Amino acid sequence: MFPFCFEWKWDPDHFIFLGFLYLVLIIVGTGLGVAFLKTAAQVLGFMRERHFDH
Repeated sequence: MFPFCFEWKWDPDHFIFLGFLYLVLIIVGTGLGVAFLKTAAQVLGFMRERHFDH
C-alpha cells in the first residue's frame, strides 16, 4: 500500500513510519547533494582542496 492508493488510511503508525522514512531520505539526499556540489566546485576550479597539516 502506498499513500497514492485509493484505499490508503492515515493511521498513526503510517505517520511515524513514513515520517522517519522521509526524514532519512532527506538527510541522505542532502548529504549526497552537498558532496556532489563540493566535488563539482573542485573539478571546475571554484574551490581549492584543503589540506590539514598537523
